[in-house]
Amino acid sequence: MEILQQFNADMSANSPDWVLIWVRIMVLVLSLSAVFSVFHAEARWILLGTLLGMAGTLAAYSLFGFTRLMGLGHILFWSPTLLYMLTIRGRGMHQKTVFARWLLAAIIVMGVSLMFDYLDLLRWLLGERDPISR
Repeated sequence: MEILQQFNADMSANSPDWVLIWVRIMVLVLSLSAVFSVFHAEARWILLGTLLGMAGTLAAYSLFGFTRLMGLGHILFWSPTLLYMLTIRGRGMHQKTVFARWLLAAIIVMGVSLMFDYLDLLRWLLGERDPISR
């Protein structure tokens, strides 16, 4: 638990306000997967990807610190989850139900987050290896 507290402290101290807002939006949308997972296999996959992505982010943080590599957990676990969700979304998951709307929101949140994560990975590969700070 100590690593999570340290991560949260670093995030609060070193992230711009818009990143903190974005993280809250991600947590809100993706945590709803726990509710929908009771009835929908797709939500169970998102829940699994979310939990593994969080664990991967904490693992990257513990290995590399508060750097641009923290998104590796998302890249490793959310990329296949997102690809799967995009393929099933094209197979009839476009009804106007609460679940279908949440699924679309989750796909958008994961996609946007992955764009940031892949950009951060690219920046790290190009030499931006210092800890992130405001």
